[in-house]
Amino acid sequence: MNKILIIEDDLEINTLLADFLKEKGYAVHCQYDGLHVLDFLNKEKIDLIILDIMLPYRSGDIILSDVRKKFTIPVIIISAKETTQNKIDLLRLGADDYITKPFDMEEVLARIESNLRRVQFQNSQTECLQYNNLTLDLEKNTAFLNGIELSLTAKEFGILELLMKYPDKVFSKSNLFQSVWDTEYIAEDNTLNVHISNLRNKLKAICSDTEFIDTVWGIGYRLHKAKD
Repeated sequence: MNKILIIEDDLEINTLLADFLKEKGYAVHCQYDGLHVLDFLNKEKIDLIILDIMLPYRSGDIILSDVRKKFTIPVIIISAKETTQNKIDLLRLGADDYITKPFDMEEVLARIESNLRRVQFQNSQTECLQYNNLTLDLEKNTAFLNGIELSLTAKEFGILELLMKYPDKVFSKSNLFQSVWDTEYIAEDNTLNVHISNLRNKLKAICSDTEFIDTVWGIGYRLHKAKD
C-alpha cells in the first residue's frame, strides 16, 4: 500500500483529500503546518507528498527545498497561486507536479498514479547505466557524478534514465514529456524545459567542463554526443 503525506493547513481540504485517497486504497498521513516534516520523513517511509505552499511556521517552498536535499520522493504542489512564474520557481526547487486550487479530485488521483507509476518503473529496474563519469543505479534510484550523489527529483531522474538508455536517439519534446510524465504534451507548457535546465545545472555544479545533454534545435534533446 502506497503511503501519501498531505501537508495542508486548511482542515477541510486536508480532510477531503485524505478521505478520498483512503477510499482509493492509499495509506494517508496528514500534517497541518510546516513544522517537523523532515523529522517525520526520517521516521516514516512515504511514497508521495502533497504539499501546500501557504503554510504556518514554515512555507511550502522552504519545505520543498529541505526535502530535496535528502529525498527523491515525488512532490505534488497544490496552490491557489496559478501564475506561470510561480510554477516555474517551484519546479526549479524540485517539485514534480503542480495543481492549482480549486482542483478536481480525479485529476489529483491521476497525477498521483502517474508519479507513483514512474517511480515504480524506475525501482523495478536492476541495472546501472553509465555515461562517462555519470552513473545511474536503477535499483536504488540514485545517481552519482564523479562519485558525488546527485539530488534529483523523480522527473529529473526519469529524463536522465531515458536519455542514457537510448544514447543514440534524439527525443522530441513531445516524446520525452509523454514518456516521463505519462500524459499528453502541450506545446505551450514550459515544464520540460524547466526540468532539463534544472538537471543541467545540477550536473554542471559538479562537473562544469562536461556536457551531458544536447539540445537538438527544432527537435528536442539527446544525450551529449562528442564531436569527431
